[in-house]
Amino acid sequence: MAPITVEGMTCGGCAAAVRKAIASVAPAAHVEVDLASRQVRVDGDVDEQSIKAAICGAGYQVAG
Repeated sequence: MAPITVEGMTCGGCAAAVRKAIASVAPAAHVEVDLASRQVRVDGDVDEQSIKAAICGAGYQVAG
């Protein structure tokens, strides 16, 4: 899956919240968060729309 840009993610706590949100819909996925670029990479058998919805549900905006 292509990287997802997450608006409003500024600290380690934000990154943890995004990881937790993704884990709620894709528990087996491998998640990498890059705070500097605000990018999240998710590897595994995942549904992109579910991932984006989970991130938005955690209070962050998905760019694009």
